[in-house]
Amino acid sequence: MAESRLRVVLALVVLAVFATLSAQTTVLIPMDLTQTDHLKAYGVVYRLLQRGQKVEWLLNYRGGSFLFPPEQEAVKECKLNGVAYQAVGPDEVVQIRSTIEKNNMESVMLERPTKLAVYAPPTVDPWDDAVRLVLDYAGISYDVVWDKEVVAGKLAQYDWLHLHHEDFTGQYGKFYASYRGEPWYQKDVAINTKTAAELGFKKVSKMDLAIVELIRKYVADGGMLFAMCSATDTPDIAWAARNTDICDAVFDGDGIDPAYASKLDFTGCLAFENFSLMTDPMVYEHSDIDTYLEATARGQDVYFSLFDFSAKYDPVPCMLVQDHVGLVKEFLGQNCGFRRSKVKKDVLVLAEVANTEELKYIHGNFGKGTFTFFGGHDPEDYAHRIGDPATDLSLHKNSPGYRLILNNVLFPAAEKKPLKT
Repeated sequence: MAESRLRVVLALVVLAVFATLSAQTTVLIPMDLTQTDHLKAYGVVYRLLQRGQKVEWLLNYRGGSFLFPPEQEAVKECKLNGVAYQAVGPDEVVQIRSTIEKNNMESVMLERPTKLAVYAPPTVDPWDDAVRLVLDYAGISYDVVWDKEVVAGKLAQYDWLHLHHEDFTGQYGKFYASYRGEPWYQKDVAINTKTAAELGFKKVSKMDLAIVELIRKYVADGGMLFAMCSATDTPDIAWAARNTDICDAVFDGDGIDPAYASKLDFTGCLAFENFSLMTDPMVYEHSDIDTYLEATARGQDVYFSLFDFSAKYDPVPCMLVQDHVGLVKEFLGQNCGFRRSKVKKDVLVLAEVANTEELKYIHGNFGKGTFTFFGGHDPEDYAHRIGDPATDLSLHKNSPGYRLILNNVLFPAAEKKPLKT
């Protein structure tokens, strides 16, 4: 009997020793230039949060690295997905925290997985969406919603909403001049017209305006909005034109209000103001917010620069610009970037093309929520054309531009105040 008890005690001691060793070991996912797959690293972190674990986001430490207690599944995922990680002991953790304390760095606790939704039409568009591409590549789950779900009030279920490359002005992306005879364009018009009628609207532009109002309410109530390309500026254009008609007859059957310019009301726009519209249906441009023409004239050998923020005092913008480089290659889109003079003064600039009018990446508050707009279409395809194949992210595992998108996915998961080290 005594021998049996001794064996039990010894077994418990051994288990306790292993438990202690495990508790003293921490896993670091470095996000500097040593990382082998930056994009899938975000997926590992997201799924950790889904399993109820908490993760520290080390802002400005080795490119915005992640630190968490050992978890077998996470380590297995790192190995399977080619994500570099390191086991760090107690002394190393102390050293990391000391480095963070002494420098422009901070530790922010990620507490729960972000509930994500992508606003996208049911049509199969002849272009891809960078956000969906990177979410799928990283293995981050999301729901797809469109007009009927928005009208039904389902946005309240989500922390974060991405707007697919959508035109909220009722002008169908202004693709009329070049693509009105294409089956995909005609299908887009038909589905939008049918949906508007089913929801009780006489015109698609009226339905789009109603959707913009509901998205604005979602943000005002605390939601976090992210958009790229034409989904950045067209909600504000639609809102400014809420008391007039800016759609040519080719879009809605009646003409443009001749006095539309004097009826534009910029009050309450999210990010932009004092802009002029381009209502000609044969011109592939919505307004002078966009810097597309200047960007194309500059050519491909251009970079936009990320701004530096105080990790300890400005953790939100600091989270949004975490990257392993400070300069990112320019890329075009229907909206390539935002003209500095048309951006509201209270909007925070996250990135710009230096010495130009182009702001590339901006962030602001609206009510209880936030919006973040990123100009351009595909961070790894300078001039992605309609019909071009989707970008293969396995060839761009360390894309700094795509990392900026994924920062936005984790941002809502952070606690409101940074965790002091």
